[in-house]
Amino acid sequence: MHSFEDRYKYLKLSGSVGFQTFGFDRYLNQKFYKSLEWKKIRDFVIVRDNGCDLGCIDKPIFGKILIHHMNPITIEDISNNPEDILNPEYLISVSLDTHNAIHYGDESIFNKYLVKDRYSNDTIPWKNK
Repeated sequence: MHSFEDRYKYLKLSGSVGFQTFGFDRYLNQKFYKSLEWKKIRDFVIVRDNGCDLGCIDKPIFGKILIHHMNPITIEDISNNPEDILNPEYLISVSLDTHNAIHYGDESIFNKYLVKDRYSNDTIPWKNK
């Protein structure tokens, strides 16, 4: 089993904000994500991954769950190869933070998973150290 960090590094695209993927054909992308086929496979992937970030059981997602295409999709994929982009082998559950980190290389997501130094009464915020 690969760690969360290993899975992230494998999927990381290091894109940039504003990079045009669909441009004026964005309606195709939106139509695809509203289709019954997509909604069914999306639900399947969420259940398969137990609603966990990158499918890691120790990283439950408490907010909105996104489904990430491991192979970035194109206009041609939506138009000509819908079977490929609906294959659950190439889909994974992610949080919004993880999805943004994959696309834009923002590794600040790891900060929320860090364990800070523990001290006496640290679970009781109204008591001093």
